[in-house]
Amino acid sequence: VAVLALSACGPAVEEVGGFQIPAIKEGKFNVAMVLIGPHDDGGWSQAHYDGLLYVEENVDDVNVAYIENVPEGADSEQVFRSLARKGFDLILGTSYGFMDPMEIVAGEYPDTMFVHLTGIKSNFTNFGNLMGAMEDMKYLAGMLAGARAKLDGNPKLGYMATFPIPEEIRLGNAIALGMKVTCPECTMDVRWINTWHDPVVEREAAASLFAAGAQVVFTGADTPAVADVAQELGKWGVTYDWYGSCKVDACLTAPYWVWGPIYANIAEQIIAGTYVPGFEYFDAETGALGLYGFMEGQELTSGVAELPAEVIQQVRDILAQMLAGEFTR
Repeated sequence: VAVLALSACGPAVEEVGGFQIPAIKEGKFNVAMVLIGPHDDGGWSQAHYDGLLYVEENVDDVNVAYIENVPEGADSEQVFRSLARKGFDLILGTSYGFMDPMEIVAGEYPDTMFVHLTGIKSNFTNFGNLMGAMEDMKYLAGMLAGARAKLDGNPKLGYMATFPIPEEIRLGNAIALGMKVTCPECTMDVRWINTWHDPVVEREAAASLFAAGAQVVFTGADTPAVADVAQELGKWGVTYDWYGSCKVDACLTAPYWVWGPIYANIAEQIIAGTYVPGFEYFDAETGALGLYGFMEGQELTSGVAELPAEVIQQVRDILAQMLAGEFTR
């Protein structure tokens, strides 16, 4: 278990319940991030960590810190309470199961702003909800995966889903809708793995889906394990969350997040006294959503480059509409 202030010469930390709680820096706007996995997991947590670094580099007079590998439930409640007691101005909780603990602690510390990722609750005063329309990018990835499966002569996809919550169901449906555009005959098998971050379980679930006949497998979990397994088996994987997750030849693409500008905007609003927490749900025109291989400066992966030109152009056209705010969920 680790917690670090991002400055090497930052203030001392104290241990609470096995977690090290960093101190604030007086005179600064202090931001703390709580992560479900390691900050360098190659997926979800790393994307948020990159966003925190962006805040540190782009918001004036800010001090940032993070705590990683925090389980959902009672442990996270203790961590949120300790950070609030320390005096952090903004506390970011980046996993669905942090929702109820954050709500409880927010009620105890009305002068601290809490922002929760992926959940369904807000108190509209100091506890807000934040998420984006990743279904946009999952839909496009589903189009690519369907076309790949069709080209390979094996019209079967797999979806390694985490928990049966609205987010995962919504994203799985988006994949299937995209798949049907380019491969009407395709089907999609689903495995519920009931974890956000477990590289071993993720590998096993991916292998199970491939063994059951899937040609392309998507993940809703936090590591790039699905592509690593695909590489070993001569199949295709679609990773998630972080732009750097699509790093092996068998990775078809990766829908990913760019949290930095979103977090910086929230921090600046809080500093200015204009932030009103509620339910913020952003679309692709914010620049906070990406599809690996298709964004500015990126090259198509080998698995996508082989697809019919008309499919690639169709994905480019819809993506352009999304980025212009003309094609939404």
